[in-house]
Amino acid sequence: MKSKILSLVLILSLVVIAAVMAGCVPATETPAGGEEGTTTGGITSYLPIIVILVLLFGMFYFLMIRPARQREKKHDEMVEQLAVGDRVITASGIFGVIESIGQDSIVLKVESGATIRVTKGSILGLHSAETMGR
Repeated sequence: MKSKILSLVLILSLVVIAAVMAGCVPATETPAGGEEGTTTGGITSYLPIIVILVLLFGMFYFLMIRPARQREKKHDEMVEQLAVGDRVITASGIFGVIESIGQDSIVLKVESGATIRVTKGSILGLHSAETMGR
């Protein structure tokens, strides 16, 4: 739901920026003296475009990039704190108990007694004992 709202906000902001930019481009005028190609406004006519682009980048950063980095950092901290005996769930939905932890992988013991090796990044989180029994 939150990603749909962010996508809608991003699309609407792009439409607004396109509309504003279309009105901000300086037009070429022919003055009464007859000189062709004289423009009016100079750099100040591009100032609204620059401000809007900076605001768009700021909005994109705070609504999409920063939250993703925070989630990634929180996941990395959780993976570093894993210990042998913890009950976990993987990204593929496999529940297991940690048997051993390697540099890049973790060996899990699943309910049937089999052991599987998964990457540390595939661990979604810790799970309690009552959730494992269901």
